[in-house]
Amino acid sequence: MDRQNSIEHLLPNEIEKRSFEIISKELKERGIELPKEEEMVTKRVIHTSADFEYTKTLVYSKHAVRIAKDLILNGADIVTDTNMALAGINKKTLAGFGGTVHCFMADETVARIAKERGTTRAAVSMEMATKLKKPLIFTIGNAPTALIQLYEMLKDQRFRPEFIIGVPVGFVNVEAAKELILETEVPHIVNRGRKGGSNVAAAICNAILYELKKEQSGV
Repeated sequence: MDRQNSIEHLLPNEIEKRSFEIISKELKERGIELPKEEEMVTKRVIHTSADFEYTKTLVYSKHAVRIAKDLILNGADIVTDTNMALAGINKKTLAGFGGTVHCFMADETVARIAKERGTTRAAVSMEMATKLKKPLIFTIGNAPTALIQLYEMLKDQRFRPEFIIGVPVGFVNVEAAKELILETEVPHIVNRGRKGGSNVAAAICNAILYELKKEQSGV
């Protein structure tokens, strides 16, 4: 095989479009038809991961994408558990709707409280976020303890998140933490199993933001 001749020569602004064309083609070849509301979110997750298994494992609560869009339209903020997700989420687009992205993992108070309690900074970060007096979309890509903390605060009626994106990656407590969120009535997008990550968390947020921007511009 002549690998050099198989290379596609594209302009930088054409690469993403071509990627989505390939994803759409492969989905069709696999006989997979995604629900319309969820389509671009799932496709963007595949785009960032090159993993088509997400078509089977991503779980959306009823009208999840529409609910997330409405929250953003009402100025919701996003709270994430990693600076990587913070960096990956399109803050300019979110700011256009009146929202901000927060990550409290590097906060000195969070670190001190976590050490005193013998718990994770991610868990304490979720508590810290409850002080924000805005609708909140929690976007968890790394720490299952963040999801567990959200579940416990909800169960104890201390706090109810408006929306949870639960896609932590790993081996310890990851699957169980995701299943806890799936048991709740909080609107959510959760990836079952071990896969996920900060890149997936950011991709979900960005897919929703970009679709909302398209709706607003009438494209």
